[in-house]
Amino acid sequence: MKTRKLNILCCCAVLIFAACKNTAQKKRTNIENEVRFVLSDTGQDKFYNNDGDEIARPKEGEDFYRQDAQFSGLASSYVDNNDGTITDVNTGLMWQKTPDFKRHNFYDAFTYVENLEIGGYTDWRLPTIKELYSLLYSNGELNPKDLDKSTPYIDTEYFDFEYDQHMPFAGQYWSSTKYVKGPIQNIQIEGAFGFNFADGHIKAYETGLYYDGSDGVRNPGNYVRAVRGTENVYGINDFVDNTDGTVTDKATGLMWQKIDDGHTYNWKEALKYADSSSLANYTDWRLPNTKELQSIVDYDKKTIPAINEEYFECTNPDSWFWTSTTQGDFKYTACYIAFGKAYSKDNSSATEYYDWHGAGAQRSDPKSGKIEDYLMESVNAADSLRINNYVRLVRDIE
Repeated sequence: MKTRKLNILCCCAVLIFAACKNTAQKKRTNIENEVRFVLSDTGQDKFYNNDGDEIARPKEGEDFYRQDAQFSGLASSYVDNNDGTITDVNTGLMWQKTPDFKRHNFYDAFTYVENLEIGGYTDWRLPTIKELYSLLYSNGELNPKDLDKSTPYIDTEYFDFEYDQHMPFAGQYWSSTKYVKGPIQNIQIEGAFGFNFADGHIKAYETGLYYDGSDGVRNPGNYVRAVRGTENVYGINDFVDNTDGTVTDKATGLMWQKIDDGHTYNWKEALKYADSSSLANYTDWRLPNTKELQSIVDYDKKTIPAINEEYFECTNPDSWFWTSTTQGDFKYTACYIAFGKAYSKDNSSATEYYDWHGAGAQRSDPKSGKIEDYLMESVNAADSLRINNYVRLVRDIE
């Protein structure tokens, strides 16, 4: 009788332990999948002037005051799970630590991630462009002549990265976000966005189809870094019109200027304009960094500008907007987000520009000077230059 009672007690203990373990595992899984639209800081920690020279931290009233490095946002925070996965503590997204470093056609990339099993997980997927851009590390810099002196635009303490030895600048990774506002380039092809962790730019790349769906250009493809976590959370805005010329995004905790002032500025002027603004009686306006500005791009909208026009207005629909972030490869340039078409042409001798990179692309423009000062001979695509771009102010919600 005693033995039987003991066996029953042991069985109950095992069942209780198993139930607790299952509950803990379910709880852990829920935590791992608790995705949040949180914007981590770009990581840029140095200050630059128009020429790309590193300068001392600017003081209030000085030129180049309140650029990206002036503000310390939420620092990136990652955990290596020692199973081939990396968890972003801020966003709740879990990432593939080591890609296969093979190029995949856009549509083949979906098959690749669907067949992945890493860390015991099988629910991997392609990230959206906003999820992928969350990994941006803005202190990157490519030195094509000496890759040992290069730094990719991703935190290599946690994420494995390799440069293409033959094309060091070609570090493009696919997102799942197709370009829906029209064809790209001059041959009417379908595009999908990717981020280049080698040179720090967003653009639309060839999917392998023409825009009408027929079989098209077969490019070498892009790399893939898979993600897991609840879909349609990160990157989803929650706008509120404050009816005072400002819009609050409750998802990110940022307040935005509803309508730009209709003027274009060079980068130094843009910084000053933002610093001096008293829109809606707030005096802490600033130029957004590149992650902040990209957070309000509307990639699903089928018309230009690439922004939610229920809440925002672009006085020029085909507009580019400055960020406060210096571009690492060419520090005499600063990053902008194209809310209109992102123009380029076949080469420097060509005369016609096309929507080459797609509205929603992140490129860079010289901070000052004249366009003719920066024209360079190129046999490859040559981006359009404007130098004077629009500004959409931002501030943190108090």
